[in-house]
Amino acid sequence: MPPPPTSPLARIGIVTVSDRASAGVYEDKGGPAIHEFLTAHLTSEWQAVARVINDDVDTIARTLCELADVEHCSLIVTTGGTGPAPRDVTPEATEQVCTKMMPGFGELMRAVSLQVVPTAILSRQTAGIRGSSLVVNLPGKPSAIADCLTAVLPAIPYCVDLIGGAKLEVGGGLAAFRPKSA
Repeated sequence: MPPPPTSPLARIGIVTVSDRASAGVYEDKGGPAIHEFLTAHLTSEWQAVARVINDDVDTIARTLCELADVEHCSLIVTTGGTGPAPRDVTPEATEQVCTKMMPGFGELMRAVSLQVVPTAILSRQTAGIRGSSLVVNLPGKPSAIADCLTAVLPAIPYCVDLIGGAKLEVGGGLAAFRPKSA
């Protein structure tokens, strides 16, 4: 495994989990929505490492491990595969590869989403930590991606600080929370 980069440039994994998008049957709208949101709200320099993969627990797990361990992404944001359908297995793959789960992320995202649509209770968004990477699972709908990221982005930079990831700064109408002692 190559050593982590010495550059302060943050690497962020953006993973679209979709059988249809990975097969080219459906245009990937989730990954671009994440990229657009992060571009609008991160003021620190960063580089996207994008993947479009199918809804398969082993493929998702391998991709998350690659982005964390080989690509050294401090943040990995997934879209898709968080519902109740049989092929929705993103949370299972995330739990499989993370050493710590961060259930507060999913709780907040569902609470925010429930203000928009009553079926948000069916979504299984979650987050977890693998090494110095924070993995956040988002729903697949672009408008839900923005709602959820608006809710959790203020906590992401401090979480990434605590696990030894690259420094992330937030702006564009949002503010990251860091304790005064940090």
